[in-house]
Amino acid sequence: MSEQVKKLADYLKSARSAVFFGGAGVSTESGIPDFRSTDGLYRQKWRYPPETIISHSFWQRCPEEFYRFYREKLLYPDARPNDAHIALARLEKAGMMDAVITQNIDGLHQMAGSVNVIELHGTVLENRCTRCGRKTGPEAILSQEGVPKCECGGIIKPLVVLYEESLPADALEKAARAVDRADLMIVGGTSLSVWPAAGFVQSFTGTLVIINRSPTPQDQRADLVISDSVGSVLRRAADLVL
Repeated sequence: MSEQVKKLADYLKSARSAVFFGGAGVSTESGIPDFRSTDGLYRQKWRYPPETIISHSFWQRCPEEFYRFYREKLLYPDARPNDAHIALARLEKAGMMDAVITQNIDGLHQMAGSVNVIELHGTVLENRCTRCGRKTGPEAILSQEGVPKCECGGIIKPLVVLYEESLPADALEKAARAVDRADLMIVGGTSLSVWPAAGFVQSFTGTLVIINRSPTPQDQRADLVISDSVGSVLRRAADLVL
């Protein structure tokens, strides 16, 4: 394993432009459940399947149930950045990481100090009133019961991309530009079975590194595959180059 980390460190040293693409496995090390893992959110029992609850039509049709689920399963106000978030922020500050592209919605990359973070699925840290457009933080939902309301009486909706909603075009464009510029892509904590994650990797032509505890469909295309904790690997690699 140490040889693999050294190889990753060598890739970082020689890269002209590096990007990181992360999935739920990055956040699990901060205590946030993985939606699709064996013991994760998608395997737990609710009155409705999680895929149904976290959809735009369900938010419209059954807002009480949506917000009950949202508060219990998607908001983790006590979560803190782990070794992966901290290492990526260190690498960016040193000029060795150009962008972090994330499928996560927890804002932990920014909390760790990363600046150029591209959030493909939005964030739980921002909400918007559906009537007046006022933006608020997660406390606007956590501090209320039932359907959270703005002072104007409008419903407060999380700025998270729900099922049936399109990914933000600006985030997709920024991610595509970052991937096009990069000659090193590090993928961590994602199965790469869901688009656009798989699409970004398939279109990438530079050096590809995948860090994931379980195999992914793109492993055969990678120059380096490390089956270990994303946080542990990135921390050790950052220590070698910084």
